[in-house]
Amino acid sequence: MAEQGVPAAADVVTEQDYERFARHRIAEMGGDDSAFSLSYNVLHLAYMMITDYEALVHREQGWTMPGFRLMFKLWVLGPTQPARLADLSGTTRSAMSNLINTLERAGLVERTRDAQDRRVVFVALTEEGREAVSRVFPVQNAREARWFEALDSEERERVVGLIRRVVAGRPQ
Repeated sequence: MAEQGVPAAADVVTEQDYERFARHRIAEMGGDDSAFSLSYNVLHLAYMMITDYEALVHREQGWTMPGFRLMFKLWVLGPTQPARLADLSGTTRSAMSNLINTLERAGLVERTRDAQDRRVVFVALTEEGREAVSRVFPVQNAREARWFEALDSEERERVVGLIRRVVAGRPQ
């Protein structure tokens, strides 16, 4: 027999049901159920969007979402040091190096050394990489627009502002 407010294992549970049940359990433990709810929904949205973009945009190119994000950063910024790319991506230098290696083998990015200080390395898109990002970004951007079409422009700006505030105040 299921506890009150929590379904039996055989019952069909929606995402909203799961969140409500989880919040109930967390509140019973004295935890911060609203922080859980925010985190759960942001992560759920992010995972859904990444899965969508990879399945409908990037997989046919042979790319992952992190690979495309790196190429897009290089498309916007131009040649950039790997450590800076790792910082901008919120990843480790080791993970960034592995990602650069993969894209370099595919002919999409290249490493070059600084003319004044040969120890300094920059990563840049190759011509093939620039053409690929230019061709594929509009497809992803159309998917991005579809994800947020339920929000008007004021709501979109408000969500962006709130997320930026959370990022700026993140725990160290």
